[in-house]
Amino acid sequence: MGLTSMGLQLAAAVLALAAFAGAVWAWPRLAGRGVPPVLGRVGVLAACQVLTLVALGLAVNTYYGFYGSWADLLGTDTGTAQIVMAGAGAGLRVLDSRPVAGGRVEQVVMPGPSTGLSEEAYVFLPSAYFKDRQARFPAILALTGYPGDPRNLMTRMDLPGRLAKAVAQRQVKPAILVMMRPSVVLPRDTECVDVPGGPQVQTYFAQDVKRDVTAHYRVAPGRESWGILGGSTGGYCALKLAMSHSDAFSVAVSLSGYFKTIIDGTTGDLFRGDKALEQRNDLMWRLANLPAPPVKVLVTSSRKGESDYAATERFLAAVRPPMQASSLILPSGGHNFNTWNRELPQALPWLAQQLTVPA
Repeated sequence: MGLTSMGLQLAAAVLALAAFAGAVWAWPRLAGRGVPPVLGRVGVLAACQVLTLVALGLAVNTYYGFYGSWADLLGTDTGTAQIVMAGAGAGLRVLDSRPVAGGRVEQVVMPGPSTGLSEEAYVFLPSAYFKDRQARFPAILALTGYPGDPRNLMTRMDLPGRLAKAVAQRQVKPAILVMMRPSVVLPRDTECVDVPGGPQVQTYFAQDVKRDVTAHYRVAPGRESWGILGGSTGGYCALKLAMSHSDAFSVAVSLSGYFKTIIDGTTGDLFRGDKALEQRNDLMWRLANLPAPPVKVLVTSSRKGESDYAATERFLAAVRPPMQASSLILPSGGHNFNTWNRELPQALPWLAQQLTVPA
């Protein structure tokens, strides 16, 4: 059974309850002194605690989407390595397709001709895509946090449903959603950095993903037709990609994102001593030292409950033309899906409204 399957969660819960019932039944029979009774009591307690922790761990993992499969959990996911590039002509591969409210979702693999990277994605195609076979559409690249599961963008944040609703209410024109996680070389967190001598993750999203999508779908290739949205790590990536590649993206939304690369045990050494590269990945440094990019950004935070609120205010104060920045600040809200779902009814339409398709 899959790591996030309901069957596995129910089985773990039943086993935990059975272990508890067994402990109650066995405890009087394990009374007494001596090594065997003591070992029996220790074993019963250990079994109850382990099974309870497993059941709780599975439920928490599914709720927050930390790991999407056993391979993700164990760090043995070799999906990327199994994709064999056939040269620059190798393109997006559709694995599955299913209808959803307001359109269709396709599960795909995005190969990277220029980087050698490859990652799974979910692409939402609005109903209008199938009605007008000649029309081109804008696209929104949506990124999870770390480690992330792109399915959370559908199950926990309902991006396709929200976009379809906004289209039905004539708030925005139809657009295509490309839903991914930024961690393309799990278990490592690359923070969307082009690592010297390592994975070129920033280039993968700015070039390879765009190339795959525009080659396979009727998506307008120009910067004015492409936006990017993300939460947490995905929010940092969204801002950085738009600011670093304004030739590829014209607008970005950061939900509770931060502004400087996090370095910890999950990232390893991302810069390999390259101070200039480290500075370019610091968004505050970019604002102070490089020409302002011609992009529009929306950043969100909460006055109470978000650790990035002060940093968000500093970022907003540092933005200068031609870059434009807007903010959505809640009175309170933590770093979680509930907060982002309160922000998305405004943030997602705002992003889509900035995108245009040349006639």
